[in-house]
Formats: sequence, structure tokens, C-alpha cells
Amino acid sequence: MKTVLTNVLMGFAILGYQGSPDTDNPTVKWRERGIVSYGKIQHGIPVYQGIEGVYHRKNDSNLKISLGEPTIISVADREYGWGYFQFPSIYRALNGQLVVAWHMGKDAAESYGKGLSSFAVSDDEGKSWKEIEGGMPLGGGLELTDGTYIKNSTPVALKVSELDLLNAVDSNKEAYGRDFSYYRMSALPDALRGVYIARLSPGNSRWNVEHNVLNDPGVLRYTDGELFPVVWWGDMRIEAGGSVATITYPSFYEEAGKVPAAGVSFYRSTDGGRSWDVVSKIPYQPDLEHDPNGSKRLSFGFTEPAFEILKDSTYLCVLRTSDGLGHSPMYVSSSDNRGVTWTQPQVFAGAGVLPKLLQLGNGVVVLASGRPGVQLRFSTDGKGHRWTDPFEMLPFGEKNEHVSCGYTGLLPVGINHFLIVYSDFAYKTGKGEIRRAIKIREVTVEPSR
Repeated sequence: MKTVLTNVLMGFAILGYQGSPDTDNPTVKWRERGIVSYGKIQHGIPVYQGIEGVYHRKNDSNLKISLGEPTIISVADREYGWGYFQFPSIYRALNGQLVVAWHMGKDAAESYGKGLSSFAVSDDEGKSWKEIEGGMPLGGGLELTDGTYIKNSTPVALKVSELDLLNAVDSNKEAYGRDFSYYRMSALPDALRGVYIARLSPGNSRWNVEHNVLNDPGVLRYTDGELFPVVWWGDMRIEAGGSVATITYPSFYEEAGKVPAAGVSFYRSTDGGRSWDVVSKIPYQPDLEHDPNGSKRLSFGFTEPAFEILKDSTYLCVLRTSDGLGHSPMYVSSSDNRGVTWTQPQVFAGAGVLPKLLQLGNGVVVLASGRPGVQLRFSTDGKGHRWTDPFEMLPFGEKNEHVSCGYTGLLPVGINHFLIVYSDFAYKTGKGEIRRAIKIREVTVEPSR
């Protein structure tokens, strides 16, 4: 049963400001308020079960929101360590099935490229699920204008001891305790250069991995302890005209003989992903007033960028910060000239990992993130400048506890509808045992005058 909310008046977040609906001026930005504090994580609107109603902001459009009951996709058979039953993703297979995958290995470089995942499929648009073994159903990735699909492919990390490397440019220990050393990509062995792209061409029955060109003078790559991974992760989008754009991390460059904390880089491919040219960077620029740990990040600064091209051609990017020092804020940046330049990143939420962006056919922009908990936010201004309060998918306490890995997957299923998949670390089985679970919910959101 859904809880029905009617005539609900709720606060609205203006670039991070958690204010009162009776006093907020929607045109005032948070920098002008000067009273934002991100030292304490604030709880949002609880929507743990099915719920529907109207979200209202004074002097702005309402949102009709409906969140379906959580559906269980899979439950762990026993207790697992970090990295297992988490990091879910979702896509629609070429045969029409919905496919959800989740990680089943350590969250470390040693797991890269090894396909340590489990899968489930749905034949009824997400109402019921069955786990499968073997290969994943064909689909996923980004569909190009010629019907080809492409996606990033991460190879198995190589052992540093087996490589012939020149001297490192710099090294440091990041806040999670891992030792990083940095090398110029141009001086690395061929296997550690460029990018790996998986391609599914029309009529083919499998993905083919290509080792493609990355045109980015000065870019560095890093060792993670005794391993050398090739990490080039980020959302891909089709631009007007058919080019492919992506914002990836980590983006390491040398400055005066040192390697500052990484930002992210914007790339474009005009040949369907066979070569990529760097267009611009969003360097790590912490706002120390609202992000006091910003200067303590030594390796990863901005990470896990969510990227979406909005209907008015705004390029929107939401960024995680990663420091191993507790919950860290998300930043937002945008471009109005196809990624040539980007606005100064601004803090707008006190916490969040792997943000996910999706603009629905009705124009509403969806933002999913998590840790602590799992949150949904919505924006109706067409720019991603103003967001609703977070809608809390899972309850969490004040302590730095993990009730979810915080990673989500989004899939549109209509102009007003989408599915969100996420992990729940505190699912109670019929036997009373607490186990990890993968859950999915259908969400409907649309403007309401």
C-alpha cells in the first residue's frame, strides 16, 4: 500500500540551502545566503515505502511524485565484506529484458576487469526478477547514430613488478591509505596508454574490446600499490551532430613537478569512440568555507562525475569528492558552450557518492546519490541550479554507518517514469537475519501546476 500525501508543503533546497518554504526566495543562490553548514548530515524526506503526493515550493511549480514499493531483486545468502552485493547498475537488453548487475568482489584494483558480478533479468518491466548465470544479455552502453553501442571497458590491472617503468613524476599516500605513484602516459608501455572501449556492432552477438587513442598531452596515470590499473570512467552522451562526449576521472596532471589532487576531464570523439580528444578540464578547486576537508585530499579531489546534456544544451556535471575523512560534499558545475569552459564548481549537498543524472522526457532532471543512505533529488529549472530536498530511500543514523554502498543505477521507462536500483545493507529476511539486498523502485515525477 502507498502512503498518500495531499496538500503537502515541503522545504526546497536552493543550491544546497535547506530553507523554509515561507521565507525562501527561489532567485537567491546559496552563496548569497552565507549560512549554509555541511558539518552535519541533514536527513531528507523519508520515502522508505510506497508514497505519492505533491511537493510544493512557494512561487514555483509543484511536482507530482510517486515512488513505488521497493522490489527485491536479490538477497545475500550470508554476510559479505565490502565490495560484495553492491555497486548495482541497470540497462535494457536488446531483447527487451531489463538487466540489473551488482559487484561480487573486493572493491580494489585487483578486481578490475575480472567480471566479478551477478545478474538478474526481468521480463515484466521490473515487477519480478530471476537471477541468471553465464554471460549478460546483450545491451547497455551508449547507442550511436548508426545503431552501434559503445561503453568503457576496464582491463585487468598489471603488476608493477612486471613492468619496465621510468621514474615516477610524483607519489603520495591518499587518505584511504593507498600508495599512489604517477607516470606520464606518453612514456608508459603501450598496454597502459589510450583507452579501452567495448563495441557492439549491429548484427554482432558479442562485445569486442578495442584499444583506442586518447589525445591528451600531459595526462598522467597512476599505480595503486603493487598494481597498475587503466582507469577511465565516466558517463558518455551523444551530442547534437552525433559526436560522443564524456567526462571522466581520475584526471591527473603535473604542476611544477608535483601532482595535485585530481579533477575531471571532458573529452569528445568524432569517430564513434575510436579516438578521443581532450577539450577541457574541471580542475580540483575546493570551496574551503563549505568543504573544510578540501585541502586534505591529496590524490582524488573531484571524482565520479555524473554528466548529462540537458534539453536547452546545458552540459551539467555533478561531482563527488573522495577523501576517506568522513562524508564529503558533492559539487555542481555546468557549461553553456559545449564543454569548452565550465563554471566554478559549487558545493550543493553535504554528502554523496557516484551521483547519477537523468533528464526525463518531461524535462525534470533526476539526481540519485547516496552514502549515507540513498537519496533522490529533482530539478525543474532546466539548468540543474535548484534542487528539491533529498527524498530518503533508506533510513540511516547519525553515525558513519553504511546502510547502503550508496551507488545507484537509473533507467528511464517513460517520459515521466524511471527505475532506480540500489543496495540495502540492512534487509531483514523472513528468518530475522540481516543481509544485503539489491532493490529496485519505480518512480513517477512530473510538474503539476
